[in-house]
Amino acid sequence: MKNLDRITFDPNVMGGRPCIRGLRITAGTIAGLVASGHSHAEILKLYPYLESEDITQALKYAAWRAEEIELPLHPA
Repeated sequence: MKNLDRITFDPNVMGGRPCIRGLRITAGTIAGLVASGHSHAEILKLYPYLESEDITQALKYAAWRAEEIELPLHPA
C-alpha cells in the first residue's frame, strides 16, 4: 500500500513483521491496543517514542491487510 512510509520490514527486527519506523513495536501491537479501547493519547504515553502518525499508519496498514486476505468460501 502506498503512503505507509512509517511501516518497515526488516528480518532483523521482530522477525520481519511490520514495525513502526524500524522500532521494536509492531503495527499489529498498535492496532490491537486501539481495538482494545486505548486512545491515541494513552498509546503515546505508553510508547513515548511513537508519534501520532505512527498510530494512524499502523491502523491503515491493518485495515489494508484485512482486506487483502482471501478466505476460501464454504457452502452454507
